[in-house]
Amino acid sequence: MSEATEQSGQVRLERIYLKDSSFESPGTPEVFTEQWQPQVSVDINSKANPMEESRFEVVLTCTVRTKRPNGKTAFIVEVQQAGIFLIEGLVPEVQQKVLGTICPSTLFPYLREAIDSLVVKGGFPALHLAPVNFDALYAQALAQRAQQDSDETTH
Repeated sequence: MSEATEQSGQVRLERIYLKDSSFESPGTPEVFTEQWQPQVSVDINSKANPMEESRFEVVLTCTVRTKRPNGKTAFIVEVQQAGIFLIEGLVPEVQQKVLGTICPSTLFPYLREAIDSLVVKGGFPALHLAPVNFDALYAQALAQRAQQDSDETTH
């Protein structure tokens, strides 16, 4: 956040919690007899839900799907890591950016640990998700929205 934003507003994490998690491994135990060469796909997104009194629940959801060389699923893991954030004194544009960048960045290490823990408990090698640039994702989402809006006005 910029210095001006920090002086005029407040962002505070009040609670962090695991909202939902699931792990499914339909190919066990056969998958453990194969050489481990998975195709991994990762889908990540966040959602902000307004609460009362300048509070927001932000939910960071990640789904990881791994396929075996034969195309069958090795495992699917999904985690919803959530937090309650107090956000006060920010103009709406800055508030939206905070909800789309700073809040998910705060939740991401907890989400990454929960996913890795579930995968290891499922009997698979550790899965360390690469860092995510939420600023870039937010900018990309804004650009896509702007493009959709301009497409709709030209039709």
